[in-house]
Amino acid sequence: MRKEQSSDQLGRTAVKQNIHGTMNFLFAHSPFDLMEPGHLAWMVERCQLRFFARGDAIIRPTDGPVEFFHIVKQGLVRGERLIAGQPEPDTTFEISTGECFPLAALIGGRATRTEHKAAEDTFCLMLSRADFLQLVNLSPPFRDFALRGVSSLLDLVNKQAQREARQTLGSLSLDESLGAIAIRQPVTASPDTPIQQAVRHMHEASVGSVVITSTAAMPLGIFTLRDLRRLVAEGAIDLQASIDRVMTPAPYCLPSTASAFDAAMAMTREHIGHICVMEGERLLGVVSERDLFALQRVDLVHLARAIANSPDVTELVRLRREIHRLVDSMLAHGASASQLTHIITLLNDQTVCRVIELCLRSHGDPQIPPFTWLCFGSEARGEQTLHTDQDNGILFEAEDDRQAESIRQQLLPLARRINQTLAECGFALCPGNIMASNPQLCLSRREWHRRFAQCIRSATPGNLLASSIFFDLRAVWGDTSAASSLFEDVLAMIADAPDFQHLLARNALGNRPPVGFFREFVMPGSGQHRHTLDLKIQGLAPFVDAVRVLALANGVQATGTLQRLDELRNRQLIGRLDAEAYDEAYQFIQLLRMQQHQLQEEQQLPYSNRLDPATLNQLDRRILRESLRQARRLQASLAMRYQL
Repeated sequence: MRKEQSSDQLGRTAVKQNIHGTMNFLFAHSPFDLMEPGHLAWMVERCQLRFFARGDAIIRPTDGPVEFFHIVKQGLVRGERLIAGQPEPDTTFEISTGECFPLAALIGGRATRTEHKAAEDTFCLMLSRADFLQLVNLSPPFRDFALRGVSSLLDLVNKQAQREARQTLGSLSLDESLGAIAIRQPVTASPDTPIQQAVRHMHEASVGSVVITSTAAMPLGIFTLRDLRRLVAEGAIDLQASIDRVMTPAPYCLPSTASAFDAAMAMTREHIGHICVMEGERLLGVVSERDLFALQRVDLVHLARAIANSPDVTELVRLRREIHRLVDSMLAHGASASQLTHIITLLNDQTVCRVIELCLRSHGDPQIPPFTWLCFGSEARGEQTLHTDQDNGILFEAEDDRQAESIRQQLLPLARRINQTLAECGFALCPGNIMASNPQLCLSRREWHRRFAQCIRSATPGNLLASSIFFDLRAVWGDTSAASSLFEDVLAMIADAPDFQHLLARNALGNRPPVGFFREFVMPGSGQHRHTLDLKIQGLAPFVDAVRVLALANGVQATGTLQRLDELRNRQLIGRLDAEAYDEAYQFIQLLRMQQHQLQEEQQLPYSNRLDPATLNQLDRRILRESLRQARRLQASLAMRYQL
């Protein structure tokens, strides 16, 4: 006991003798770089320095409640956990220089669930739990990190980007709540108000809309300047008629807690220019597309409207360049990856719809059979970036195979025209021919059903590869109910096929995140891809593939990775904290990928998903490493669930 106390005293003495050097070391790592110097010095004075030889246990679950907060000053710590049925412990994470542990156990006053071992000779700064808890109260940045871990650092990255955008562009974030936006007092009218009087109120208030409300102040309808222009153009307007005869009933409403981004998406999707903002059952105000443009200087709704009304392909090609400009602006404003991919997918969908309409107009066959245009892969998941190719197909109704073949021959020439026109608009032709012009992907509902059943019954390598594409399915144009019905049938088939689920899970473990035991990242040391990792295949695919397996196996109808993850969390199939960690990790990797694409476009370089982590700053590199570890954790969880 005396020897151990003497060692502790020596450790404290070593730290005190080099307080300045220790503080400089900590200032190079988050969250310590955010702390006030006085608080950091207070912590350093109370730390001791301990050495652990390679293989030494630092903390074990059997030790009882954790007594010390550890910061790795030099070396590497590995977290190991025994998994039932496995002779050797599984490495669940690694902690390197500048990182700390174990936050959750310290906050909860409990034992750690994972054994922490020195993977090599390691020095740790150690702070007693009592001092740790006092530091949590003293330092807000440290408290935020202690309670939220790496996710607080990810917030830091996003907020920094937004601060820089506000300084350079002088605007607010699309994360701003509608309740926080300075919305004017809405102009309202009762249903029996004459049109002329309602328009006079709009003119006097200098607004573009009037909300028609009930006696309980609930929105019944809305009348806008656009409606007025339409009435005048049609020449059928009686200014003394009541406003309820010409209003748009059931106006679109959002709660005051919704974000400006939610409003922009709704306007884009619904082709509307005004949204009623509600506080409970009370009308708080009206937000217009003009309000949103003033916030962001990004004319999202106007761009979507221009795409939907584009007169020809030449104009669509020009508007595609505007989408690139929009994404650049959103990146500058610190938009999240999910917001960016949502916007890109929405505008891509509208481009596809307009291309189909223009091709139908020029096709020259008025008897073309009804069909549904399907998308697969990242477009179906709503996760497209600006660098994307086509993954699409056609679904139609037919009574039998003979009629299906006849309809197919009518649709294929149109499908080829659509695929080629989309290529002109910047959607590259799929090198694997996953396109509607492929006769094998222009199928009746019965034929699609057979194709999916074959994939599920016969798990060949080709079918497993196809499942990673076709099992993300969404209708973009045409009868969406047909695609929904087909997907419901697919989910029912998968529920009755445990062997297929098992093989799908095994296939999902094929793309391993590039993090290893004794280095930060595992990357090729030579060749074309020297010192780089693939953000799409090695970073995003592990999340996409694992979440897809769990979603399909449990009948989740959502197709987006984050939507699937949210539903799995709601069904308690994935823990809340785990789901949040996977969400944040996935979004960070996607954001890095999009930022890289933006940089490549600025420098007129070909798009690539490969990244050299050495080009990142220390904070981004740390969050990327942690994000890849989360992908490994998800894969380990999937392997344990399916005993792989």
